[in-house]
Amino acid sequence: MRVAFLGPPGAGKGTQARELAQEWDVPHVATGEMLREAAAVGTPLGREAKGYMDRGALVPDDVIIRMIADRLRRSDARKGFLLDGFPRTIAQAEGLERLLKDLGQPLERVVYFDVSEPELLRRLTGRRVCRACQTAFHLVSAPPKTPGVCDRCGGELYQREDDSEATVRNRLGVYARQTAPLLDWYRGRGLLVTVPGEGPIADIRRGVREAARGTAA
Repeated sequence: MRVAFLGPPGAGKGTQARELAQEWDVPHVATGEMLREAAAVGTPLGREAKGYMDRGALVPDDVIIRMIADRLRRSDARKGFLLDGFPRTIAQAEGLERLLKDLGQPLERVVYFDVSEPELLRRLTGRRVCRACQTAFHLVSAPPKTPGVCDRCGGELYQREDDSEATVRNRLGVYARQTAPLLDWYRGRGLLVTVPGEGPIADIRRGVREAARGTAA
């Protein structure tokens, strides 16, 4: 299986990717985690990426592509991989396509998680974090026993600025502008499959599994 999962922030693709990568016994390749791990370990690429992150700048596409190339050249990726949240732009998709052609491992499917904006707002703005111990809760899916109070240490819960409705709406707007052309790009290559990202997790997982193994549309 050589599959990419795409979807807006809060679509749930990371949860599905982790579980299905384990089920399929293929690497789960999430660029955000890769960047943090490489920066922490201090690899040459990691140090290069950290320089951009420390300045608050976006890590260039070519750096990310080289990191993915290093990861996909490992032996455990020979039988497949699952890309999580990458690519995000046509430029990244073109770079990825060239890389995978060189590796002889072209994508088989691109699965897009379709979630309505109201549901994304509900998921992304519902997070609350303890000021003392940083334990995270969610007002709907994982609420604290006492409103506003951390179950773990009794600290005050608050909403991060990144989780405010205005910030979330901006993130979703940026994603939509970047991703709409990308979806058409993969649709034109006969790789894109859209699955509903709302409803019971088991139903979503079943839909993703069928889409990844079925016929692209």
